[in-house]
Parts: sequence; C-alpha cells; structure tokens
Amino acid sequence: MHDLVPFAVVTLTVAAALLVAVGSNRLAERIRIPAAAIFLIVAAAASDLVPRLGDLSVVTDQRIVTIALVVILFDGGMHIGWSRMRPAAGAVVWLGVAGTVVTAGALALGAHYLFGFDWRTGLLIGAALAPTDPAVVFSVLGRREISGRSGTLLEGESGANDPVGIALMVSLLGATGGGWSAVGSGVGHFALQLVVGGAVGVGGGWVLLQLMRRLPLPSEALYPVQTVAFALLLYGVATAAEGSGYLAVFVAGILVGDSRAPYKREIERFAGALASIAEIVAFVVLGLSVDLSSVLHDGHLWTGLGLAGLLIVVVRPLLVGAVLLPVRLARNERSFVLFAGLKGAVPILLGTYVLAEGTKHAAEIYDVIFVVVLVSVVLQGGLVPTVARLLKVPMRIVEPEPWALGMRFRDEPEGLHRYVVAPGSPADGCTISDLDVGENFWVSMVSRAGRLVQVRGDTRLEAGDEVLALAEDDERPDRVFTA
Repeated sequence: MHDLVPFAVVTLTVAAALLVAVGSNRLAERIRIPAAAIFLIVAAAASDLVPRLGDLSVVTDQRIVTIALVVILFDGGMHIGWSRMRPAAGAVVWLGVAGTVVTAGALALGAHYLFGFDWRTGLLIGAALAPTDPAVVFSVLGRREISGRSGTLLEGESGANDPVGIALMVSLLGATGGGWSAVGSGVGHFALQLVVGGAVGVGGGWVLLQLMRRLPLPSEALYPVQTVAFALLLYGVATAAEGSGYLAVFVAGILVGDSRAPYKREIERFAGALASIAEIVAFVVLGLSVDLSSVLHDGHLWTGLGLAGLLIVVVRPLLVGAVLLPVRLARNERSFVLFAGLKGAVPILLGTYVLAEGTKHAAEIYDVIFVVVLVSVVLQGGLVPTVARLLKVPMRIVEPEPWALGMRFRDEPEGLHRYVVAPGSPADGCTISDLDVGENFWVSMVSRAGRLVQVRGDTRLEAGDEVLALAEDDERPDRVFTA
C-alpha cells in the first residue's frame, strides 16, 4: 500500500496533462498555430526544466510513437476512403514515392555541399525529412474541408509517403557493404517493403471487412476494439514479413473507409478519438526526447533553419513541383499542395532510428530534424488557411454536429444510400422534383449545415447538402450528386 499515494499523484499528473493538451486545441485555433507545435514545444521545454521527464529510452519512444502512428494512419485511411482515393490513387502513389525520393536526394545534396556533412549523414538527414506527416496534415486540416483533388492529394500523400520514407531510412541503416553493392541492397529492401506492405494491406483490408460484416459479437462496444486490434495485427504481420507495416495499415484503412458494415459509425468515432489521443502522445513523447540546450547552443539551430529554408523555398516548390507536373491540377491547387507538405512526428521518429543505431553525428542529426519539423509545423502549418484563401482554393469549415437522431436496424437496410451534393453537380441548385433520378428514387431526408430541411418537390438542393434516399442498387444515380 505504500505505493498508493505516489501512484495517485502520477495518475493525477498524467490526467491533468491530458486535459490541458485536449484544451490546448482551442488555444491553437485562436493563435493559429497547430496544436502539434504546442505539444512539441511544451514537452521539449518541460524535459529541460524537469530532466526526469526525458528518462524514457529511445527504443521506448519508438515503440510508443509507432503504435500512435499506426492508429493515426488507419484512421486517416478510413477518413479518405476508396471512393475519394480512387480518382487520385495514381497521383498519390507517384507523389508518395517519387516525391519522397527526390526530396531525400535534394536534402542530402544540400546537407553535404552547404553544411559539410559526409554523404552518409546527409542521406540520413534527407531520408528523415523527406516524408510529410499525417498527424500534422490531418490536425491542420481538422474541420477544414478542401474541395477538388488537392485535399485528397495532400491527405493521401501524407499517408503514402510515410511508409516510403520509413522504408528508405530502414534500407539506408541496414545497407551492407559499400558503393553500388550498398545501393543495390538498399533498393532491394526498399522495394520489398513496399510490395509486401501493399499486399498485406489489400488482403488484410478484405479480411477485416469480412470480419466486420460477418462475425457477430455480443456487444456493440467490441466492434471498434476488434477493428483497431486488427489494424495493429496487420502492422505486425507486414513488419514481420519484411514489409512496411505502416503502408499495410493505411491501405487497409482506405479499403474499409467507405464500405458499409455494422456499427460503422461507432468504429469511426472510436478510431477518431484514439487518433486524437495518439497525436498528443506522439508529439509529447518526441518533445520529451529533445535536448533544447543542445539545439540552441551547439549551432544545430542554424543548420536546421538553413535546411528548413532550403526545403520550403527550393526543394518542395521546384523539385517536388517537377514531380507533380504529370498530375492534372489547377495552378492554384498545385501551388497549395506544394506549400502544404508539412513535416511532423514521422521525421522525428526516423531521427530516433538514427539515435538507436548509434550512427556518427546521431545527436546532431536529431537536433537538426527537430528544428526543421518545428519550423514546418509553426510556419507552414500556421499559414495553411491563409495560403488557401490567397490561392482561392475552396476551403470550408465543417462545423461540429453534436446532436444525432437516427434509427438502428437488425439487418443491413437494403437500398438506403447517403449522398453529399457536390458543387457544380447536376443536383446543385436543382429542385427535388426536377432531379434526373428515375421513378424508383425516393428522397427521405435532407440535412443542410447541420439542420434538417423539409423534403418537398420544390425543395432546392445546395452544394454540401446531405441526402438520404431509397434506391435500387442497380439504379443508383450517383452521377447526379457528383461533379
């Protein structure tokens, strides 16, 4: 019993810190700085003031952040869904792979020629800073919904290039020999990671969907637990098979995302809540691992600022912009995607890989990565809404809808479908009676900006309206509601 009071104090401290972290999201909205930056800065400062807070080992940090990222990637994949991803899938894969490799190579050249790092150190810095971050991208976008392909491309890239960047880092650290043999070893392992991870994600996503639909459980509370546990299982299977567990989880989330299954809304809410907690945990743990005195006093700050400037001003807009040329985008959307390539938890996690390996200049690499990430999150992340407005990229705030009224069914409701009226679609501005939907289509409910709209023949639909309707599956008029 002698440990009861100390344990209660620890519990109180952790709970209070979590409540403050959750509440800081409101502060982040007011000062227009992403919450992730607040978590990172406060945790780093706290570890300097109270050194015991930074006592976690590098391996423990990695494990905690890995689980957090698995949850974030799975939730992000479900948020995107296959119907949104399908039109942009080729562009996402191309940008995720080619953009990551080009960014890593360009930063390695800059680190070597501008800041005097040896080639191996430069490559490790480049590989760590190459991927954008889903935690920051999803957090910055938050309640903001971006019309067109740019939003899907940004979210898809942040999920797709994390597995690529991690596979690249693992391949560099595990490369044996020297010269072209090391390059060949690294490329082979890199390709194996992506192929195995993708295959496990596709197969695992299909199996998970069958479990969600066909395996009855005694309580509705168990369905979300089963789904998230299966996502963690997929990570383990893919990683044990020498593949990218992150890619497997992200792909599985996309395949499950807009598929119909029992208790799907409860699963999405549970995964979303876990992802929000995971974001807080990831940035706090990584912040605690940073030595601010080393960053500020050993010259690493200026190196990090220089690489951040190179990344934001040259690498992303020019080199990644060249990679993006084959992708059909409006000029303003292209510029927005290139600006909003945010760095975050994944680059710092990759920095911990370097620390754990005991690589030469590991501490300096880690400090430089931290500075670049902080600049990206604060500067780029804080300016994303402003840049979207200046570039006239359509972005709207999706207000929360805390009240829900619905019906539950024992069996899957046949023929009930949900549509969202897209801007410029045939349904946008059209009355219900004039919709070109055939005789067997019946609109039962319309929601506009969180409020119910009376359904009559002369009710005029608007972009953003949510429509519940009855229709036969072979007669679904999806084209009417899409641009």
